[in-house]
Amino acid sequence: MTGCRVEQGGLIDRTRALSFSFDGMTYQGFEGDTIASALLAAGVRIFGRSFKYHRPRGLWGAWFDDPNAIVDIRLGGIDYPNCQAATTRLTEGMQVRAVNAWPNACRDVNGVLDLAHRFLPAGFYYKMFMWPDWHLFEPTIRKMAGLGTLSLDVQDGFQSAILHDHCDTLVIGGGVAGLTAARAAAEAGRSVLLVDDHPAPGGALYCNQHGNDSQLWVKAQIAAIRTAGGRILCNTTAVGVYDHQFVSVATDRGMGHAPIVRKLRPARIILATGAIDRPVTFANNDRPGVMSLGAATEFLGRYGVLAGQEIVVLSNRPETYTAIEDLRAAGAAVTRFDPTSAANAIGGRVVKAVKLDGRTYACDTILTSAGLTPLIHLWRHAGGKLEWDNGRQTFVPAEGPDWMRVVGAANGTFSQEAAMTEARHAALDQPAPTRGVYHLPPSLADPTASGRQWIDLQHDVTLKDVALAHRENMVSVEHLKRYTTLGMAGDQGKTSNISGLSAMAHLKGETIPETGTTTFRPPFVPIPLEAYRGARRDRQMAPLKRLTLEPEHRALDAALGEYGGWLRPAWYGGDGERAAVERECRMAREAAAIMDASALGAIEVIGPDARTFVNFIYYNTMSNLKSGRIRYGFMLAESGLVFDDGVLACIDDNRFVISCSSSHADAVMAHLEHWRQDRFDPMRVHIHDTTQNWSTVTIAGPKAKAIVAGLGVLDSLDDFPHMSLRLCTFEGAPARVARVSFTGDTSFEVSVQNISASALWNKAIAIGAPLGAGPVGVEALTVLRAEKGYVLVGKDTDGETMPHDLGFAAPRLRKTAAFVGDRSLHSDTANRADRKSLVGLTVGPLEDPLPIGAHVVETSGSDGGIKSIGYITSSYHSPTLGQPVALALVCGGAEAMGQRVDIWHMGQTRFAAIASPCAFDPEGARIDA
Repeated sequence: MTGCRVEQGGLIDRTRALSFSFDGMTYQGFEGDTIASALLAAGVRIFGRSFKYHRPRGLWGAWFDDPNAIVDIRLGGIDYPNCQAATTRLTEGMQVRAVNAWPNACRDVNGVLDLAHRFLPAGFYYKMFMWPDWHLFEPTIRKMAGLGTLSLDVQDGFQSAILHDHCDTLVIGGGVAGLTAARAAAEAGRSVLLVDDHPAPGGALYCNQHGNDSQLWVKAQIAAIRTAGGRILCNTTAVGVYDHQFVSVATDRGMGHAPIVRKLRPARIILATGAIDRPVTFANNDRPGVMSLGAATEFLGRYGVLAGQEIVVLSNRPETYTAIEDLRAAGAAVTRFDPTSAANAIGGRVVKAVKLDGRTYACDTILTSAGLTPLIHLWRHAGGKLEWDNGRQTFVPAEGPDWMRVVGAANGTFSQEAAMTEARHAALDQPAPTRGVYHLPPSLADPTASGRQWIDLQHDVTLKDVALAHRENMVSVEHLKRYTTLGMAGDQGKTSNISGLSAMAHLKGETIPETGTTTFRPPFVPIPLEAYRGARRDRQMAPLKRLTLEPEHRALDAALGEYGGWLRPAWYGGDGERAAVERECRMAREAAAIMDASALGAIEVIGPDARTFVNFIYYNTMSNLKSGRIRYGFMLAESGLVFDDGVLACIDDNRFVISCSSSHADAVMAHLEHWRQDRFDPMRVHIHDTTQNWSTVTIAGPKAKAIVAGLGVLDSLDDFPHMSLRLCTFEGAPARVARVSFTGDTSFEVSVQNISASALWNKAIAIGAPLGAGPVGVEALTVLRAEKGYVLVGKDTDGETMPHDLGFAAPRLRKTAAFVGDRSLHSDTANRADRKSLVGLTVGPLEDPLPIGAHVVETSGSDGGIKSIGYITSSYHSPTLGQPVALALVCGGAEAMGQRVDIWHMGQTRFAAIASPCAFDPEGARIDA
């Protein structure tokens, strides 16, 4: 046996045994174990297979620094892919399987790939499979790529959460430095949050055997922090630092528990993330049984697990002797040597011995350390710089943001007393003490040494791969990273960075600082995608908006559907969609349509600069809009493209109401807020989304005036021209009436507060019924607006449409005041003669409607090929006209009225004629009828 459980010690509960399986075999561990510690205690050495060559892989680290032990887990009927065995807490009944191995980690049939390693160096797939055709190899390569198995079953009951938290001082890391800093800050009256990724704080204290002294000290610090009002979150990892001091921390990022992501913007961050062992590079240093010195002492101190019985230590750290004493006290035979690249691990699938200076030493475990590497990933996320410390043989923090302080081993301060002093200074905003002297003999990677020396264990990157990248002129460390996959995925340079950089520096004849470092990016450790999503899924991601009048629509047998994020009536009655739409269209043209328009955006702009603001926001001139008047207009993006359309109503000089598309209301609100903060004084312009405060009933048609007159909202309709607004009351409650039309007929929009909506709707229906009017749904409305050539932004426009493409060219030429998108309207692209413009298309009255999406084509070239010059955006049968109507975007369409064009769809060709977009009442006589 190699690994074993010692009789006492550790933070595990030996009274609670847990049963689990690994690759089909049953094992036991204890409460407080990780999967890795339980398997190591049971003597398991091979935990998985490497990504490319499928070489056996054992444990290297004891926590997130381990790149090897990645497993798939099934627990409680839920599958969890790609879990780190070293950080995943053991749970009763776990079914664990190694990834990238079949049938199991010990006997992997794909292990034969290692025999062909000479033909599979770094970048081989960029070259080898290009000839004769990449697609011949692609299916097999893609099938072999990736780690872990993703279940296709829908998993219920695993709900993560995203919370917003706050603190004045965020301390990341619960070791000696972190606990000291958190206590000092809390006792100074600061609002403190300490996060630590282990189940219990203490950090590297548990890597050394000091009896109960360490645990007692940790408990005292925790008690003092909480007494002073500080908070402590365990099992919580800071995964990234982003712009504006935004920090993301994840609790329970392992499987078995729903992860919680907290978003914080603390005023100060104290980084006390510690340091990890740097590997020693030598031949076959990837064999299971080669482990970091720090991992062995952590397994012993936290879990009571001895990594091996016969141990060889290759380390140049001053702290090595303390670790050796602890290992010997636990019963291991330990021999120490200085680290050297001339070493060679002996053994087939696991370590059996090590060869040093021509002599062979039997062993079952090789513990290595070429020094400590500070964990400064979060410092780099925040924009902090690094400098090379020759004495420590590593990078340490240099210049950086003044709101983040790095203390303890993360700052290269490896002395416990010095780390505590440094932490207190940081907590109290005192100047940082000078970093102490520390001397470490160099033990850097030598790419000229013999044998296969591994620097990225997960991705099978060797020093020879680095040498190959250098020969192929990959002179940048970022090129090296991408060409060899060095430091990618979960490792993110934790174990491989210094070795890879030292090898590149050696080959280029430079120092490591001259070679530089790669970029560290969030997340610091892998976390489940579920944690990013949180509750934002299905209807929680985009909640379906509901109308106040929904019960009334259901009572009228409405077929409800989603339109622009709202549940709205599509049509009424049980006679089917086609019959209902035709009936409603005729009713709207012959009598009146009564429609629920509450979903249209209603955004109020208020303030002394409101008039200037809306004039800047709109393409059309709005500065001269008078009180009580309404004007149609476009909003543009900075690119000059149509962003939204709608009407603007002026209540008075300081108050306007923007009516926008129902599906765009949220985006328009964000658009307005963006420009308010960018260009205007926020104290002089205020924006309020009142869409869901009001309900609107639209009455449109030849008999609309009679119905509105019966509602009693206005004393008279005689002096109420089109595009006007009146403030009034309905049954004693506030109301607004707007004369605007989306159907081309006389139309009134009556808006009331939601409490009055039901009474307004029912009264309109009751008055309209004897006149032949009734409820009309969205589907009939789209036909009515297409007959008039009214556009729906996003349907009748595309990602290239500008307002002059829709026939609105005057503001581009005449408006002198600045507005959003103005410059873009005068670019070469905007002035091309072949731009797609909005047109109508006509076909014979007995023909079927043209297919939406069908292409308008012309013959191209001598071979008779066809070329698309546009496409159909809207197309319906018009019951009013007795024939199909269609809208299309066609290149040069505005200058081609009356011309016949070919329509191509799904291999079939039809013919149509280009016409004006307005097919019904082109004179507009019915609007004021």
